[in-house]
Amino acid sequence: MYRVCKAFTIESGHMLSKHAERCRFPHGHSRRIELVLASPTLDENDMVCDFKWIKLAVGEFLDSFDHALCVNAADPILEKLGSQAERVVVFTEGDPTTERMAERIHAFLRERISSGESVKTADGVVYRVPASVRIERVRVSETPTSWAEYES
Repeated sequence: MYRVCKAFTIESGHMLSKHAERCRFPHGHSRRIELVLASPTLDENDMVCDFKWIKLAVGEFLDSFDHALCVNAADPILEKLGSQAERVVVFTEGDPTTERMAERIHAFLRERISSGESVKTADGVVYRVPASVRIERVRVSETPTSWAEYES
């Protein structure tokens, strides 16, 4: 099996309404997001897939988390954040933990891969993901010493 990893860095805030201590208050993290893709074969360019495809496929989605506050849909503070909705990411599945963020990113990328959708650069170059590629895991770091991972 061949594997590639593309890493991204974002600044992201969250608040964990179920947490007993300080994490229930708004706070931020410099997050490193690692996307690991695998394939049993290489494409015509001797790659799992082009790193540019990964960047273009998830770039806008990951940007939605950058300088944004992730909040549980059941948290009463959500109503007060209405005017800031552009940079608020709502988690309906529970608290926006690092584990849940990894799961959400994994689901998004899995859908992009399974759709076989090509992506295009600003200057018109088209990149495709081979049908043999699958997402193996997403790792999201919360601090330099802590991370969560979701894998298929």
